[in-house]
Amino acid sequence: MSEENLVEIPGSILKCMAVDDESLALDLVEDNISKVPFLQLVKRCRNAMEAVEYLENNPVDLLFLDIQMPGMTGLQFLESLTTKPMVIFVTAYQQYALDGFNLDVIDYVLKPINFERFLKASHKALDYHKSKQMLNKPAEAPKLEFIFIHADYSLMKIMLEDILYIEGLKDYIKIHLRTQKFPVVCRMTMKSIEEKLPSTEFIRVHKSFIVSLSKMESIRSQKIKIGENHIPISESYSEHFYQIIGYQKQ
Repeated sequence: MSEENLVEIPGSILKCMAVDDESLALDLVEDNISKVPFLQLVKRCRNAMEAVEYLENNPVDLLFLDIQMPGMTGLQFLESLTTKPMVIFVTAYQQYALDGFNLDVIDYVLKPINFERFLKASHKALDYHKSKQMLNKPAEAPKLEFIFIHADYSLMKIMLEDILYIEGLKDYIKIHLRTQKFPVVCRMTMKSIEEKLPSTEFIRVHKSFIVSLSKMESIRSQKIKIGENHIPISESYSEHFYQIIGYQKQ
């Protein structure tokens, strides 16, 4: 296998390295890897020192590692690594199973290799890899569902899903809601309220209007229909607005 032919692979694919001093054993491992869709062999090594050299600059996800090798055994090699990939021992010696357990290896496959056993071990590695990715995944920020604004001498909670559109009047704004006939009026600038609202749900279409994207019913003659109201789209906000809704003006 030529390293020049390697391609970038997605995170759901495990980059594998096979280490064994027997060419036939390496051939068998490579053949088994080629039959598993989520495995890709990126390097095969005839001894542990060659593997150490490769790992210095080329991290892998999974090692298929022989134990009895001249110079440095698979156990010594594994103990020497500061950053350990997942490891599946592939060996003819069953007595090393306890050592593998103590070194947190994924599985222990005996030679001669049975493909079903090889596949089972590979799936264990994939499951472990996915679990680790989920644990390391940063928690998503909770979706903003409401804002508080100062109106009528108190802090008022406004649910975002209730907002139809917002109208600016000098230093005041009117928040038009689907849940009540009259808008909520508060002393606040359009810039300030715009900064409070999630940009994925609300968009400014005019110096005096912000609309809820989900409440828009239609657009005609540069005006947005929301219920019985028609909100103008000004020229200065027009290009950005149509980009957001995915429409290219003719």
